[in-house]
Amino acid sequence: MNIHEYQAKALLAQFGAAVPQGEAAFTPEEADAAIERLPGPVWVVKAQIHAGGRGKGGGVKVADSREKAKRAAREILGMTLVTKQTGDKGKVVRRVYIENGCDIARELYLALALDRARGRVSVIASREGGMEIEEVAAKSPEKIVKQHIDPVLGMRPFHARRIAFALGLNEQAREAEKLLGALYRAFTELDASLLELNPLVVTKSGGLMALDAKMRFDDNALFRRPNIAELRDRGEEDAAESEAAEIGLSYIKLDGEIGCMVNGAGLAMATMDIIKLHGGEPANFLDVGGGADAERVAAAFKIILSDKNVRAVLVNIFGGIMRCDVIAEGIVAAARELKLNDNAKAPLVVRLEGTNVEQGKKLLAESGLAITAADDFDDAAKKAVAAAKKSAN
Repeated sequence: MNIHEYQAKALLAQFGAAVPQGEAAFTPEEADAAIERLPGPVWVVKAQIHAGGRGKGGGVKVADSREKAKRAAREILGMTLVTKQTGDKGKVVRRVYIENGCDIARELYLALALDRARGRVSVIASREGGMEIEEVAAKSPEKIVKQHIDPVLGMRPFHARRIAFALGLNEQAREAEKLLGALYRAFTELDASLLELNPLVVTKSGGLMALDAKMRFDDNALFRRPNIAELRDRGEEDAAESEAAEIGLSYIKLDGEIGCMVNGAGLAMATMDIIKLHGGEPANFLDVGGGADAERVAAAFKIILSDKNVRAVLVNIFGGIMRCDVIAEGIVAAARELKLNDNAKAPLVVRLEGTNVEQGKKLLAESGLAITAADDFDDAAKKAVAAAKKSAN
């Protein structure tokens, strides 16, 4: 789960990190009031969307007067902001963050992220702040410093000093130690999966300040972090993905034409790969999980078919914890409710294997529905790709 910059800064401030004074606004009137309250003499108006590259897209404006700041807020609120991370459709800006300007001497990059291979939190730092870290990694990997933190020891002073000296923060070593300690506590105590300051700035007075902040959290831990869950902005999420999350489905919309319903993340990834191998493109990743019932399967179908790009649906189920007959009941119920027989644009290909597979196949065969059965994994992908091509013509 992602949150907005102003929310991330508020959380970091609670742990002792220095952030600029600022306020969020949802309307021009709220923006005007916030600008009047902030002392200035420089104001920065920032679009709040869940995507990077806002400045290049015109979503960050610096103003040297209150009138200019108010005009900038009106220009940004309601605009469709297009960046590298939003795609061509862009995102509508529904809120802005207005903060005091900062006297910047240097810009740095600092992030904490989960290194799943090592099972540790990694600190990633670079003197190239304000740039996309992917570009720095591609062009100048030697400019990136990493420090892996032992979860038993936690962030120790020597870790912080090593990072500080690598960033050239010799004079700010003590402040960097304090900041990194605060960031590590925020990361671990809030169950974050990413904490990024880009840039972290050295001010002309010699202090350190988080000029921008991005935080992402582990969805699986939100049940014990209700204060974090409340920060979720559903308006920034795909509607179908949000609906799927509400009923316990793992769904990610993609750009292809073959809808996929699979149980198990590994099998779902393999299904998408084999669809591409045979010349098709998956329209989604959807894992119904091991405990899905007929009702959830029917809901999964509705979500898949809500995508207008879907030209065929491939159901690929390996019955282990999830029984094939339960999946079959859900398929039949959804097909009848959604009148799939009348929907020639989305023919249905089903491959079942595993627990109660014969009962599942029998339910499908006796349903009277136009369902194409597949013998194996490869056969299912071929038939789904062929069906999608046929329905597109």
